[in-house]
Amino acid sequence: MDKCWQDHARQMSMIRNIFLFLDRTYVFQISMLSSIWDMGLELFKSYIIRDQNVQSRTIDGILLLIEKERNGEMIDRCLIQRLLSMLSDLQIYQVSFENKFLEETNRFYAAEGRKLVQKKEIPGCLYHIKNLLEEEVDRVRAYLSLNTQKLLIAIVEKQLLGEHLSAVLQKGLSYLLDENRVEDLSVLYQLFSRVEFGVQVLLQHWIDYIKKFGNSIVTNPVKDKTMVQELLDFKDKIDFIIATSFLKNEKFIVAMKDAFETFINKRSNKPAQLLAKYVDSKLRAGNKEATDEELEELLDKVIVLFRFINGKDVFEAFYKKDLARRLLLGKSASVDAEKSMLSKLKQECGTAFTNKLQGMFKDMELSKDTMIQLKQYMQNQNIPGNIELTVNILTTSFWPTYIPKEIHLPPEMERLQENFKNFYLSKHSGRKLQWQSSLGHCVLKAEFKKGKKELQVTLFQTLVLLMFNEGDHFSLEEIKMATGLEDRELRRTLQSLACGRARVLIKNPKGKDVEDGDRFFCNEEFKHKLFKIKINQIQEKETVFFSS
Repeated sequence: MDKCWQDHARQMSMIRNIFLFLDRTYVFQISMLSSIWDMGLELFKSYIIRDQNVQSRTIDGILLLIEKERNGEMIDRCLIQRLLSMLSDLQIYQVSFENKFLEETNRFYAAEGRKLVQKKEIPGCLYHIKNLLEEEVDRVRAYLSLNTQKLLIAIVEKQLLGEHLSAVLQKGLSYLLDENRVEDLSVLYQLFSRVEFGVQVLLQHWIDYIKKFGNSIVTNPVKDKTMVQELLDFKDKIDFIIATSFLKNEKFIVAMKDAFETFINKRSNKPAQLLAKYVDSKLRAGNKEATDEELEELLDKVIVLFRFINGKDVFEAFYKKDLARRLLLGKSASVDAEKSMLSKLKQECGTAFTNKLQGMFKDMELSKDTMIQLKQYMQNQNIPGNIELTVNILTTSFWPTYIPKEIHLPPEMERLQENFKNFYLSKHSGRKLQWQSSLGHCVLKAEFKKGKKELQVTLFQTLVLLMFNEGDHFSLEEIKMATGLEDRELRRTLQSLACGRARVLIKNPKGKDVEDGDRFFCNEEFKHKLFKIKINQIQEKETVFFSS
């Protein structure tokens, strides 16, 4: 057929050249007459191509060559290009070839799509689809009509991907996301964007993945210690994928936020509590993990998680308790970081949320001024004493609720309290002072056989240790009578002094728990590599109560 057409075209070109003057003058002036070239095309069409057997064999031959090429065989592309140009010149390209070509394409890629989904892993599947689409575009450039491209690509996309959207995602989306395969995810997103409903289906599977992964972090008590860090890492990863692979598509951003809010509130109160504890660990003195800039960036990320949490009152309660501890013990790593976090919370929740927290900072600043005035007052009054007193005056409505505990203070401490009370009330008449002994801390100078030490202890630990200035050993009952500490508090205090790492007391009989009848001795052989030693109190399980 190709030779027949080439011969006919060459002969028609020769005849047209011979009768060129006739073709351009006489024929041109009479509209009813066709040009010599058009007459030649019509004759070829009538006597050769319209023969059903000739046309079928020609079209089937072209389709066979295209299928061979699709299967990886080398073919004569120029031959196909010439034959399809012939059909275009004869104006039968669409009727005789294109419709049948598209039907065969649909059949071929329907089978190819099923085979791909069944046999290939998702990265290979995606790149194979991408390559096949590029091959079809190249085929159009090489020998097909440009008008065929849109219909052709639509069929290929539909059969390779459109019919298998959920199957492809179920096969490997989780794997791509777990492994952070951003390049593969980019290809996935680009391909799904080309198919009708592709983005909607991808979006739903995206939401399901985030919820499932998030649930595995939040609802598993084993992960409580690492929950917040894992959530922050997960959020960073998801943000990076949206920005890099999903072209910052707003639908994916909104869906991510909704999914986070759903799973993070599956476990009532716990995420809020752990988030507050995480912030405490980062703002506490001794945290050397981050620079000021890194800490600021981290707090911004924490606030993003905070937005998703419904129980913001739970967060506030634990945050306030931890902030109080940091302020009262002087354990804040940075006042600037503390105030920055407070500013972020205020911006997020309003002034009503942070009024009490700001009041706590104000109390601490006023307390410093009061201590300067107290020192001047004691000098003016010539009040003797070798104990240095520091008092923090806390406004009850700002701070967490502390239950007052009655204890027996040594006379020297009672005098100091009375002196401060007289000084303070002389300046602020009408106010009532309530001492919170559970928040008290002392620095004791101790002398052991191995050398002198400085012990940083709670007020309760102080009361117990000072007894050993008056005697070598005491029973549990004797210590209880002398200090006035309630039973459970006393047992925890003795446990920290006699059963912890720094054992300045010896318990008889030995054991981890303090039992009735136990006796306690001063550990004169006590030694430690440090001069200043902090003896931590045994902590009770922390709870915060909320009014309904």
